Amino acid sequence: MLKLKEGFDLHRDVVLEILRKEASVCRMTEYSEAVDARLLNIESDGGILYSWKGATGTTRIGKYDQNTKQNKLLYTFDKQVCISSCSLNKEETLLAVSLAQNIRGEERLKPISKCLTLLIEIHPINNTKVLKAVDCRVKVQFLHQDGDRKSVLESHLLLFAEDGYVDLYHVLLSKQEGYRVVMANPERLSKTAERIVEDFCWVQWDGHTQRLHYLTFKDKYLLRCVQFHPNNNCETVLELHLNLPANSFPTVKFVNLGFDHYHDEKPSRELVRMRVFTNPIGSLCVFYSQPLKDKKELIYTVVLVHKDCTKRFRVDLASDGSSQNSQQPHPLFIPIGYYVLVYLQGHFLHCINTRQQEMLCYSLFFSGHDVNSGLQCQSADIAVLHAEGRPTCLLELVSGKINAVQLSSDFLLQILRSDTCSRWPGSAADPQRLAALHCLLVYMGNDPKLELKIMSWVCDNVNTIESFDLIQEFILASWYRIGYNRFLGLDKVLPFSSIFEKKEVPGCLLDVPCVCCTNGFHAEPVFKGKTRGLLNFWSELQCNTERTKSLDALMHSRYRTSHIQAEWDKLKSEKKPSSHMDHMEENAKKVLSMVDTWCLEKKLVPLFQEEDHQQRLLIGLTVDKLREHINRHLPRLGKKKIDSLVINYVAKLLELIRQMLESAWAKYKLGSRVLCLMQQGSPAEWSVFHFMCRILESTRGLCLPLPPGYHTLFAVFAIRCLPHNTFLQYIDHGFLQLTETFASRLMTDLDNSKANERLKFSILKRLPEVVEQRVYHMWDHPVSSASISRDYVRGLLEKHNKYKGIAAAGREKPGFRHEFLPLTYLANTLSDIEAQAAPNPFEEQENVDARFVEETALMQTLILLGLEKK
Repeated sequence: MLKLKEGFDLHRDVVLEILRKEASVCRMTEYSEAVDARLLNIESDGGILYSWKGATGTTRIGKYDQNTKQNKLLYTFDKQVCISSCSLNKEETLLAVSLAQNIRGEERLKPISKCLTLLIEIHPINNTKVLKAVDCRVKVQFLHQDGDRKSVLESHLLLFAEDGYVDLYHVLLSKQEGYRVVMANPERLSKTAERIVEDFCWVQWDGHTQRLHYLTFKDKYLLRCVQFHPNNNCETVLELHLNLPANSFPTVKFVNLGFDHYHDEKPSRELVRMRVFTNPIGSLCVFYSQPLKDKKELIYTVVLVHKDCTKRFRVDLASDGSSQNSQQPHPLFIPIGYYVLVYLQGHFLHCINTRQQEMLCYSLFFSGHDVNSGLQCQSADIAVLHAEGRPTCLLELVSGKINAVQLSSDFLLQILRSDTCSRWPGSAADPQRLAALHCLLVYMGNDPKLELKIMSWVCDNVNTIESFDLIQEFILASWYRIGYNRFLGLDKVLPFSSIFEKKEVPGCLLDVPCVCCTNGFHAEPVFKGKTRGLLNFWSELQCNTERTKSLDALMHSRYRTSHIQAEWDKLKSEKKPSSHMDHMEENAKKVLSMVDTWCLEKKLVPLFQEEDHQQRLLIGLTVDKLREHINRHLPRLGKKKIDSLVINYVAKLLELIRQMLESAWAKYKLGSRVLCLMQQGSPAEWSVFHFMCRILESTRGLCLPLPPGYHTLFAVFAIRCLPHNTFLQYIDHGFLQLTETFASRLMTDLDNSKANERLKFSILKRLPEVVEQRVYHMWDHPVSSASISRDYVRGLLEKHNKYKGIAAAGREKPGFRHEFLPLTYLANTLSDIEAQAAPNPFEEQENVDARFVEETALMQTLILLGLEKK
C-alpha cells in the first residue's frame, strides 16, 4: 500500500562520519558500540539535531543538513548528560537544551530538580543561561522567523512545561568584535517571558507553518490553534469543541516536539491518540482514536473542519480474520496528500479521503490478511513526520532511518486488476476498485504512463464491474482532476462520480465489511483574530467552511451533467439558426481551439477532422451550463478564471475520449486499413467497436459531448463488424447516428452489388432531406443520376419562369434522337434556356446539362424495358 523512499540514515550519515573523525582517539570496535547516537529534533528547515557520546566521556550535539549532506558540531558537554529536548535557532547562534537529571546515590539527598533547561551561545561557544530548573518535563522549540529579517538580532523560544503552560522568550542579541553573537541582557531574560498558554493537556507543534495546536479542558475539551506571524507576534485564530471522553489525557502529551529517549511513556497510559493535519489549499482535519475495548473493536473519529462534518468509525477487530492481538492500543495516523491512513498493525488499514467523504466507497479499507502496509518495522516504533506542503516521512525510532512515504500506484493497480479482497466476492469488491480508481486518477493522475495503464485496464474491463459504470467513473474522476487542486470549493460544485447520478445507490457501495461509519456533530469552528482580512491559510479555511455550509443548504449545488438533457433535446429540435445557436458555436470554437493546441503531433485516431454540427452544439451547451453553475455558486473565483476553467474542463473531456480510443487503437494494433468500408472487421476491430459502444452509452447517460468525428468513426466500425440488417437496427434505435461524411464515403467506396445497393437505398431513406440530396450526388448510379436530372430540370424550369418570351431556337443539335419527339422537345428547350440564362458566379456549378438529362432519361427507359443492364 505504501511506497518508501530512502532518506536520512543515522548510522550511514552520522555514525560512520563520527567514527572516521574520532577513531584515532580509541579503537574503532570499542567506540562504535559506545557512540550511542540519538535523534533529538527536526527543525522546520529540515535540519536534523542529534547527540552522541564523545570518545572522551562527553556528550555532543550536532546538526545534519539534508540539503548539503554535511554534519556540523554544535556543542560539547564536558560530561555525559541526558538530553530530553533540543532546538537550534535559524541563525545557528543559540542552542536551547532541556536535560533530564537522573538522581542517584548521594544526589538523592540534594535538592536537585528533575529537569534543567539551558540557553547556550554557540557562535562562538560562550555563555550559558539557565532558563528553568523544575520537577517536570520541559520541551523547547525556537520559532523560525522570516528569512528576510536578517538585520534583526533577536530569537524567540517556546518553552513547553509538563505542568501545562507555554512560555515565549524574546531573546535580544548583539554582535561583538564583528562576529561574536551574544545575548544582550541574559540576566533579564526571565522577565521577557510571555505566557501564551495557561493550561493544556495535549499540544502539537507544526514547525513548517509555525502553528501551535493545544487542547484545554473546562466543561468540555476545547482545541485552540495559535498562529505565529513573521513578526513573531501570535494570535489564537481558531477554537473548536471536541466530543472527547472525560479524563482522556491523564498525562500531558507532546506531539512534534522532538524525541525524548529518557522518558519511558507507557502506551497503555495513552487513552486517546490525537493529531491535527492541515493542507495549504485550506483544509483542517482532527483525528483521534479511543483505546481498544477488550481488544474487540477500535473507535476513531475524524473532524473535517473544512467540510463542516464529523465521521465516527468503528472497526470490528474480532471479524477481521486476524489471529494476532495488537501490541499497540492506538493506530498510526499517516497523512499523504488529502488522504490520511489509519493503520493498526496486524488488523486493518483505512485510507480516508478527506476531500470526498460523503460515502465509504471513496476511501480504501483493508483488514486481516489483506493488509499490506509496506512498512518494514513495528508500527509502535514509528514516528510520523508531517510538514504542510511537503512529503510525509516516517521515522524508525530504533534505527534512526527517515523514509519519505507515498501511496503505491502499483498496489492500487493490483487492486483494479485482481480480486485482492478474496473474502468479498462479486460486487462486494467494487468499493475497493472504485476508491482505488479515484485515488489513481485524481491524486496520482498527472503521470501520463500511469494514465495509460489505467486506460488499458478500463478497455479490458468495461463489463466486469457490476455496481457502477466504469467509463463514467473514469471520465468524471479524470475530469475532476483539472480543478480539484486549484480551489477547495470546487469539491461541492464539480461532478466527480457517476454514483450521484443514480436514482438508487447500490447497497455494496454504501456499506463496507468490518467498518461502520456514522455521521457525528457539525464541526462548528469559531474563527478569531484577523483571519478574514488576510490572504492566508486561515482566511481560506474560514471561506471554505462557510461556503460548505451554504452549499450543503442547497438542493443541487453539485453540477449534474444529466440535468441539461431537456435543454439539449430542445436545442436539437430547432430547425432554423438562432442567436442562441450562434452563442453555442462560439463556445465550441473556444474548446476545439484549445484541443488543437494539445494535439500538435500526429494522432492515431482520426477525430476532430470534420464538422459535426450536433456535437458542436452539445459542446457549446455544456460550456454554457457549467459556466453558469460555477458563476452562481462560486462567484469569488471571478469570471475570467471560471471561463478558463470551464473551457479547459470541456476540452479535457474531449481529449480524454480521444486518449481512450488511442489506447484501444494501440492495444489492438489497428492501422489505417480499418477505415476501409469494403472489408469485414477483424476480432480486434470488434473489440474496439464494442469499447466505442460502451463509451457512447456512458456519455449519453451523462449527456456529455463527444469529439467531432466520433460518430463517423463509430459508423465505420459498425459497417465493418455488423451484418447490414443489424447495422440498420442500430440506426433505427438511435444508437448509431449517421453523419454526412460517413454516408458520402459509403456511396463512393462501396460498389453497386445487390447487397450494397439495398444498403445504400436504406441509408438514403434514413438521412434528413437536405443531407440526402447532397449525398445522392456522390453515388454513381442510374437512380442518383435520375434524381440529379430531376433536380436540374426543376431548377432550370423555375428559372425559365423569370424569362418569359424566350423563343425556341428550333435548331437540330447533334446527339438528339428525333424519333422520340417529347424528349427531343424537352432537350431543345433546356438547351435554349442554358444558352440564354447566364450562370450565377456565386453558386456552385455542377457537371450537369441538357445532354446529361437526355442520356439519363434514355438510360432509365432502357432499364425499365429490360433492354440494358444497370
